[in-house]
Amino acid sequence: MNSADWGIEVAKHSRVFKPAGLGPFPVALIFHGCGGKTPFLEDYARTAVAAGWAAVVVDSLKPRGMSSLDAKLFVCTGVALHGLKRSADIFAMLAWLESQGWADASRVFLAGWSHGGWTIMDGYAVGANAARATGVADADPGKLRARVKGALLVYPYAGSPSLTSARGWGGGPPIWSVLAGKDQVVGHKLPAKALDRLDRDGLKVDRVFYADATHAFDDNKANDPRARYRPDLLSAVQTYFAGALKACG
Repeated sequence: MNSADWGIEVAKHSRVFKPAGLGPFPVALIFHGCGGKTPFLEDYARTAVAAGWAAVVVDSLKPRGMSSLDAKLFVCTGVALHGLKRSADIFAMLAWLESQGWADASRVFLAGWSHGGWTIMDGYAVGANAARATGVADADPGKLRARVKGALLVYPYAGSPSLTSARGWGGGPPIWSVLAGKDQVVGHKLPAKALDRLDRDGLKVDRVFYADATHAFDDNKANDPRARYRPDLLSAVQTYFAGALKACG
């Protein structure tokens, strides 16, 4: 599998949002959590559009023939599609953007929620082993580092077998992060440990911590009954995201 072919397949199931005009526009790639693509991520895509960026809400399940039930039974339980393997989608979408006239493929921002954050983190942490680890024969870490101008990690999974805490990234873009103090899924200590590693390695890491927030606090249709939706914090993170895009513009 090469990145161009996989990019075409992933793009078929993803949704593109664009500002008015012909472009080319810088592009925010948005990666969902383990349960799949849910509507609240489209709110963030619209935030990107308002900031002058195109956005692609990437579906990592349908290209692999996985349903929402598969996601709950296998992805959310860690049986299938770990973040490292899923990071194939990052390299694929970078290649796909090269063929899109509306996209400035040299200016990309990565944003990931939960499992999507893990995906971004492992995409960097795997380094020179990207092709072998992802199954994308031409996965190029150099292209990832050259084109991605920033990353947003919202309550990212950073427990075993994620790679960042142990390996770091060996360099990378500025990072904006959001952790939740009452996160019932990934906690906040392990994600903070991963961010600490990136801090020590010299990356620019900005942090927001919501002490009373749960996992998926910004998803009004979260399928975890323990999640508490916080529309005020959704708005706050949208503003944070917009600021990150402006800083990378």
